[in-house]
Amino acid sequence: MPPLAKGQNAPLPSDTIVVSVALTAPADISALLLTEAGTVRTDADFIFYNQPTGPGVQLVNRTNGAAGANLQITTAQVPADIDKIRAVITLDNPGSTFGQFPAPTAQISDASGNTLHEYQIDGLSSESVVIAIEVYRRQGAWKVRAVGQGYAGGFAALVTDHGITVDDAPAPAPVPAPAPVPAPASAPAPMPPAAPIHTPPPAPAPPTEINLTKGRPVNLSKGQKVNLRKDGGVALTTVKMGLGWDPVKKSGMFGSRTIDIDLDASAVLFADNQIVDVCYYGQLKSKDGSIKHTGDNLTGAGDGDDEVINVDLTRIPPYVTTVLFIVTSYKGHTFEQVQNAFCRLIDATTNSELARYTLAGGMPYTGMVMAKVFRGADGWKLEAIGEGIQAKHPGKAAPQLHPFVTA
Repeated sequence: MPPLAKGQNAPLPSDTIVVSVALTAPADISALLLTEAGTVRTDADFIFYNQPTGPGVQLVNRTNGAAGANLQITTAQVPADIDKIRAVITLDNPGSTFGQFPAPTAQISDASGNTLHEYQIDGLSSESVVIAIEVYRRQGAWKVRAVGQGYAGGFAALVTDHGITVDDAPAPAPVPAPAPVPAPASAPAPMPPAAPIHTPPPAPAPPTEINLTKGRPVNLSKGQKVNLRKDGGVALTTVKMGLGWDPVKKSGMFGSRTIDIDLDASAVLFADNQIVDVCYYGQLKSKDGSIKHTGDNLTGAGDGDDEVINVDLTRIPPYVTTVLFIVTSYKGHTFEQVQNAFCRLIDATTNSELARYTLAGGMPYTGMVMAKVFRGADGWKLEAIGEGIQAKHPGKAAPQLHPFVTA
């Protein structure tokens, strides 16, 4: 069967197909399940390495020990309100574009491995993300179309185009009213009555950067930075970020009860201002293995850290410039309903606490950017943040995180 050309469609004779990609650069394949309007119904309709299974669609490991995954689609299991499934290729390495490599080829096979169609995706240059093909309904049957639409704006541009947005985003700050236009010189306004002289209080000094001292944990305030070096200037190598909270107790006519609040800690890895990986309850280890999550806590019950993320600073890839530690509320409880929320940094070698940041007062947000570890001129640094966002899980948080990386 001749290869497909861009825009060409063809029938699919099999209910189960596998979409694979041949490309010389490291890349991931993902899928978007779209309605007739061309948008997802919920974030569950985005299938990727952190969420590998959806209705009728899943990522499956490649055979023969090859790295990466293929996309398997079972059309008989796709919900009736899903009109099309788009297969997406995303380059792994930040700054890479498809124009730097030979054109990728998308292959569509049946469940037995027999090739049904192939499409070489030509004409790409500055794009780092491309919609390779789409499988769609037409008059009760399923067909495939060669798409080849690239996104120079990257992953964020792709998901925005398909309706993956942030719910209940905070309203923008009001625009200040324009200053009044002064009266013409020919008609001077009367002088206002003299006002008492008032000297405004001095602006608070910006938080200072401090150093770690053995045996003396640092209590951080918002915006404060600390060098990740021990006494004598020795750089830390492995640290743990512990995050904790307590469930809220409420009293009623039938006695008091505890509300289980399911907060989730995540580490989001950035190359400059681009997200390159996430370590969270759905993927307990970053793809490079430098960051590991110890597991999900569903209630916040118990003393000490409720969730812990281990970070090997020596193994974080050179292109990763920032790691943001965030907490999201899976059931939608706000931090007004959370008690004793904190994050603390622990030296994994000695298991001693180095620094702690405690949230003072509740906020009407379902997510919180707690802290970040970032590369400075003289090594890794930690900064306490404590800013609220509206996000029940890391996928919702992602579009809101860039200001905290560039600040």
